Amino acid sequence: MQIDYEQIDKGILKINLSGRLDVAGTQQIDPKLADLTGPPTRSVIVDLSKVGFLASAGVRTLLINAKALRSRGGRMVLLNPDPNVSKVLELSGLDMTIGVFRDLAGACAALSGKTPGSA
Repeated sequence: MQIDYEQIDKGILKINLSGRLDVAGTQQIDPKLADLTGPPTRSVIVDLSKVGFLASAGVRTLLINAKALRSRGGRMVLLNPDPNVSKVLELSGLDMTIGVFRDLAGACAALSGKTPGSA
């Protein structure tokens, strides 16, 4: 599992994940993801376009970090999951808790408060 990040417009942090979000994958990224989503971060986009597999451990990791951000007044959204990952997000109900967007512009607009809901 690989993790990198970039700061994009209006103070939004984009975290790029690639690999498998299974038990081994989450163990590799958990400390870094927690650091990146910790204070003072307020708005986070997690790009899932290069994640080919999402297990319950990955769902848990995403949910824990999203809830921690929300408790500090921040927000996390997910970007462009592949069809298999998207199906897991739907079956787990995570897509109802964390917004899922197909394009970066929509995700940024949602975090900026310019659009309601998810795409």
